[in-house]
Amino acid sequence: MCNLHRKFGVNATRKMNKVNLNPKYQSLFDSESRYNVITGGRGSGKSFAVTVFLVLLTYEKNNRVLFTRYTMSSASMSIIPEFIEKLELMGVISHFTITKYEIINNLTGSSIYFSGIKTASGDQTAKLKSISGVNTFVLDEAEELNDEESFDKIDYSIRAKGVNNRCLLILNPTTKEHWIYQRFYQNREIPDGFNGERNNVNYIHTTYQDNVENLSESFVNQLGEMKVRRPDKFRHQIMGGWLQKAEGVIFTDWQIGQFNEGIDLKAWGLDWGFSRDASALVKVAIDKDRKIIWAKEYLYKKGLVTSNLYDECIRHAGKELIICDNSEPRLIAELSTRGLNLSPTIKKKGSILSGIALMQDYTINIEGENLIKEFNNYAWAVNGIKPIDSYNHLIDSLRYCVQYMLTRSVPKGMYIVK
Repeated sequence: MCNLHRKFGVNATRKMNKVNLNPKYQSLFDSESRYNVITGGRGSGKSFAVTVFLVLLTYEKNNRVLFTRYTMSSASMSIIPEFIEKLELMGVISHFTITKYEIINNLTGSSIYFSGIKTASGDQTAKLKSISGVNTFVLDEAEELNDEESFDKIDYSIRAKGVNNRCLLILNPTTKEHWIYQRFYQNREIPDGFNGERNNVNYIHTTYQDNVENLSESFVNQLGEMKVRRPDKFRHQIMGGWLQKAEGVIFTDWQIGQFNEGIDLKAWGLDWGFSRDASALVKVAIDKDRKIIWAKEYLYKKGLVTSNLYDECIRHAGKELIICDNSEPRLIAELSTRGLNLSPTIKKKGSILSGIALMQDYTINIEGENLIKEFNNYAWAVNGIKPIDSYNHLIDSLRYCVQYMLTRSVPKGMYIVK
């Protein structure tokens, strides 16, 4: 059991109900490292331990916690009720004022503020990094954030004076292509499942085996059955192991192979990007008779202004047909005026799923580092109804082409250079 008195003192904890925490989380209370990477599978108890830790932080003065997820539609309907449950369990709910977005400790004035990084109003990174006085930044379900730059912007803003500044990343490990693995494990030569501190990073990894006393017997038996029937799923979802490729990937019939220039049916696909997303250009060829698609990556770059994008496209595609995202009509018109042969795709309800279905009917040969990364990580969302909105820039470009060449659903007209 963690020694809470050692960190927060008897005065802060003596009136609380007894809370048993896995001793592996003691380092969370003791560590002065800036980064705390907390991993584990289902039933590992990591959410409970972190919630207790954050509540205890508010019993020290001058602590302001920013608790985020990539998406959080309503903190009052999702996260805050979980904290209220822990406050009641600890017997301290009377010490707190709870609002729609914040939990405030009345004894110290310290607080926990809740917000999504992406909301219905758009990207909130600029707003979140400007919140004053934050010294603890929590990124829950961190595997859902695929943009390292958004993390960095908030991370760099955590610099309060006179207190311990820290970042907590809480996640179920995903694929080894994820920036968290690249940054905190691969580049530092940290093995999976490591517990300890290295180079200003505190690592905590737990599994259900560390939390058996709090789990039902039927749940533990269910996990035992999964271990036998679905060992890969057990290793990832339950033991918290990192994957070579994402679970539930959308495309399985693909291989790395050289582009076939000898195919007659060819076109280019282009997806717009700028600051957060990469502009992506891919060349596509289709053999309808043999049911084979070839795709080659030519451009995957952020921050391209119109002139740069034109230079890249004209250098690679020349005056050949480019099927592009239809979301930027002014940009399409300007690039067409300059000489690109653009035709916008049609986006309507169900077009993404219908395009995926067309592609799944073919064997796909791909060429290009980022294209391979996307095929390894483009997966169905948790609900299994639609794909995740990430690892899809080159794949979207490819889909535009496939839909055009197999269905001719893109109207020829104003943007096509004759």
